[in-house]
Amino acid sequence: MTKRLELLFINEGGKNVTISVDDPKEPVNAQEVTEAMDAIILHNAFVSPQGYLVQKRGARVVERNVETVDIAI
Repeated sequence: MTKRLELLFINEGGKNVTISVDDPKEPVNAQEVTEAMDAIILHNAFVSPQGYLVQKRGARVVERNVETVDIAI
């Protein structure tokens, strides 16, 4: 199982932008995530094709389970 923290933003063009962080520190602290997202916006740390990130849209932890099926090759 793998986990990924997704930080969801809106850019200057009104488009959704997602920044993904693999294997986030657990448990994920909502206050720390909020502060990091605020800093990203304040410092124009990332720019997308439609401009800088200007608004937080949310954050989520995504878990992915992969089970290999043994087949004859």
